Amino acid sequence: MRRPRTSKVIRSPLRRPFTILGLTGSIAMGKSTAAKILQRLGVPVFDADAAVHHLMKPGSATTIDIEARFPGVTNSRGVDRQKLGGIVFADPKALKDLERIIHPRTRAAREQFLRQAGLQRRSVVALDIPLLFESKSERLCDAALVVSAPAFLQKQRALARPGMTEARLQGILSRQMPDAEKRFRADAVIMSGLGKRETLRGLLKFLRLQKAAQKRRVQK
Repeated sequence: MRRPRTSKVIRSPLRRPFTILGLTGSIAMGKSTAAKILQRLGVPVFDADAAVHHLMKPGSATTIDIEARFPGVTNSRGVDRQKLGGIVFADPKALKDLERIIHPRTRAAREQFLRQAGLQRRSVVALDIPLLFESKSERLCDAALVVSAPAFLQKQRALARPGMTEARLQGILSRQMPDAEKRFRADAVIMSGLGKRETLRGLLKFLRLQKAAQKRRVQK
């Protein structure tokens, strides 16, 4: 695991009284498992994907706006994400339109999460954002954690998912920053290829380093 750059200051335009970790990783790298481990360790985690799912529930303002722009992509359960994805991923303009609907509301949910963390006097929180670097969301964070695994294991995990094919996997990977580039940009790389115990060990080590860095900043 790469040692984090402990001299960093908060990049967020609004100063926060706690450390913000950006958690990311390409598909099937083990990011969701790492997020669950962080939560068990007492670190509140904002799940960007879960926030989007919530926004797309039946009858929500977001679902209504999406149906108005993309007729036929909603049903009694909300937005049919597979149908919507088939439209927007083949049309850059449609994708931009969707982002204009979703992103402001996702940011609002994230800010609410951060305000709540401040009220609860948390010392560290994590933002679980799949496209952390692609969306430049690392600017909001004090440190970026990338969860990674060998490419053969990533492919094996991904293809075991329901409905996943090699063609679909390649399409997803083509829209994500390469794993090597993410690891280069990371403050720490958490390797998940050896199982949950190794992931836990890496996260504990990183959190200890962050705690020590916080203490040094306070003492300055």
